[in-house]
Amino acid sequence: MSGLHLAQFNIARLAAPIDAPQSAEFREALDRVNALAEASPGFIWRATGTGFDSEIPAEDIDPMILANLSVWESAEALAAFAYRSAHGHFVRHRERWFEPATEPYQAMWWIPAGTLPDRAEAFARLEHLRAQGPTAHAFDFRSRFPAPALTDISA
Repeated sequence: MSGLHLAQFNIARLAAPIDAPQSAEFREALDRVNALAEASPGFIWRATGTGFDSEIPAEDIDPMILANLSVWESAEALAAFAYRSAHGHFVRHRERWFEPATEPYQAMWWIPAGTLPDRAEAFARLEHLRAQGPTAHAFDFRSRFPAPALTDISA
């Protein structure tokens, strides 16, 4: 254990409003998939409430944008949930509910264990990844950076 956890943030733009019939399969699975995440090995925390529970979009951003912010023990634990659990169905079939991504939609970064990221930091990390490409400050699954020494973490 390095004393670090992995923060992850992702956004997606709905193809139809969350309450539309086209979004029903996704909408109806939210509670089940969130419970699965929370019960997954390596799960630490996820943001909840307005702007993070997909049925309650944030009013200060486009209501068609859904956001997820969570903390995991490791990239491997996050990958196991994201791609090798029932959640993987929604990743593999995301085009049913979401517009195609035209720029990075997920950012990950290391945080000291016991701390939690906030929404402003999450959007800033994603913007950094979009502007600079993958760095230790913000990266994605394809370009993972290993956990640094705890003394090397900078906000």
